[in-house]
Amino acid sequence: MASIFDITGSAMTAQMLRLNTTASNLANADAVSSTEAGAYRARQPVFSTILQSMTGDAATDSAAGGVQVERISQSDLPVPKRYEPGNPLADDKGYVFGSNVNPIEEMANMISASRSYQSASEVFNTTKTLMLRTLQLGG
Repeated sequence: MASIFDITGSAMTAQMLRLNTTASNLANADAVSSTEAGAYRARQPVFSTILQSMTGDAATDSAAGGVQVERISQSDLPVPKRYEPGNPLADDKGYVFGSNVNPIEEMANMISASRSYQSASEVFNTTKTLMLRTLQLGG
């Protein structure tokens, strides 16, 4: 039963990282740069599943799991180029390069991450309550 706490804890940690990444993207949505290479690109965490053998016996083995962060990937979508000759960051032709962050997608991502975090939290709390009730039955 203790592995359920590890699983939900890893899920909550992963969703918190997802929320932080989304917040960073939203904070940089209006950032501009003088070069295309220097422009802010949206970032997304890439998750993978963890499966661990609990008993070591293949016949009766059950698996514990969780989520881990593989890496943070950057969007390969093109960055917008705008003509703003009065901007101090404009290049010699008067262009600045904006961020490729889509605020609408980021808000949807934030809602999804928040709900996933909430679901994992509810699993954690329900398991804790059930374990406490089981201990009360034995007492």
